[in-house]
Amino acid sequence: MPTPPLSDENRPREFGLDAVRTDGWFERIGEGIGSFQALCEIIGERFFAFSIIVGARITALTVDRRNPDLSLVDFVVGAREVAEEGLEPQRLTLADFRRRLVGALLVEDDREVPAPQRETEIEAIQLYIGVRYLLLAPLYGYSLRKLVLGRDGESLHPSSRPPPVAGANAGRAERTERGDEGAGAHLVVLHDGAEEKHELDSFRFRVRGLVREELDRLSSGSRSAIDLSKVTDAEAAAQSGDWPRVIQLLGTWPAPLAIFLRTPEGQLLTPDARNLIARGLALLGSACVHMGEVEQAEEVFRIGIQYAQEGMAAADLFRRLGQALLDSDRPGEAIGPLRRALAFGGPPALVMPPLARALMRRRKFVAAYACLREALEAGVPERDVADELRSTEAALGLPLLAWKARIALP
Repeated sequence: MPTPPLSDENRPREFGLDAVRTDGWFERIGEGIGSFQALCEIIGERFFAFSIIVGARITALTVDRRNPDLSLVDFVVGAREVAEEGLEPQRLTLADFRRRLVGALLVEDDREVPAPQRETEIEAIQLYIGVRYLLLAPLYGYSLRKLVLGRDGESLHPSSRPPPVAGANAGRAERTERGDEGAGAHLVVLHDGAEEKHELDSFRFRVRGLVREELDRLSSGSRSAIDLSKVTDAEAAAQSGDWPRVIQLLGTWPAPLAIFLRTPEGQLLTPDARNLIARGLALLGSACVHMGEVEQAEEVFRIGIQYAQEGMAAADLFRRLGQALLDSDRPGEAIGPLRRALAFGGPPALVMPPLARALMRRRKFVAAYACLREALEAGVPERDVADELRSTEAALGLPLLAWKARIALP
């Protein structure tokens, strides 16, 4: 018996989504925000996008570089004109702020939305798909192309359907399961250049899962951030002068390491593990110096010194810290770390020249001259410190000449 043709009301209806597609919306907003890049780096690019989607406008940030999760975020929720009428901002730590954003995005709207009837009903299409999903999709590489309403004979594999939902969204889930809401509604999308077709509710569930994973990734990141095998790669990058690569490899270390040292596990670290961590932090601190982040470098070096405790690893960190302070026009502060580097066995050929320069800039010319003589005795070529020698000898003048003549120095 032949199948009767579909009536017009049962025929699948397709709606082009060109008018509601939001590809690139976040990047376009960034073009008008002067602090866009800084906010993305501190809060996290996607979390900053989440804040825009849920209407949380950030008014101030107090950054805790030692433990970024404890940075303070001041924000207001609502339209700008409402906020400017004196609404008091809320304040949360960065970790809690991120959790608040994800929680707001995961709450499903339980109200029923009628299906659009015509392609010109832009607002109806937006509400039917969900405005938050239109904005979230491009953040994960999805470009929405078509909305298809009505059963077209195709169904997705059951494993792609969302699992039963408990609590406030159970009613919505039951209606979806019965086919009362979004039945036969599909989205045609491009993902990584390939066309895909998703049942509408499955697509929503998929996007919510990606949002949830964003928070889970950060939560697990602190536990897996310290991969000691990266030190070798960072050393190779440092030798080739690829300082951004060093930061990419080790940039997540300082915050968890600052906390880890105070835990029982941190106290039980073997000397070899401590030295390897100290080496990694020494490389990261130097990378920060080369990238102009001297304050951040100081914090990294000081954390590294706590792990090194003593020996050559500590000497290397003190030397790098002293050099960083000297390079940032703080010669008086550089003298102490450089002397500590010597006390822990740092090579005079590496430590004495910067120590002499720090002493010279504090006009301690006798001590600077003694350091320069020790540098020469340690094998530093005279041409490397020739300028410092001339300046020191000129500052000391006749007393130095008389002293050299007395002891018959060359």
